[in-house]
Amino acid sequence: MSISYSPLHDPDGVDPMPASLAIELRLAREYAERVAAADIHDHTEMVKAASGLDYRLRALIAAVDAERGESR
Repeated sequence: MSISYSPLHDPDGVDPMPASLAIELRLAREYAERVAAADIHDHTEMVKAASGLDYRLRALIAAVDAERGESR
């Protein structure tokens, strides 16, 4: 059986290497602000926004984990 879609994230994939928490938080805020104006009726814009937000969120989580001394 084949899958009819491609997920944004491969659970077995490598998580991003985060910068410091302060930098990742700034980057996440900047990206969220930038994609807030994306046209919800434009499929391509929505896919780009979703994949970018997915990456920024994963990087932010990795930075929080790194600051806490945790690893995945």
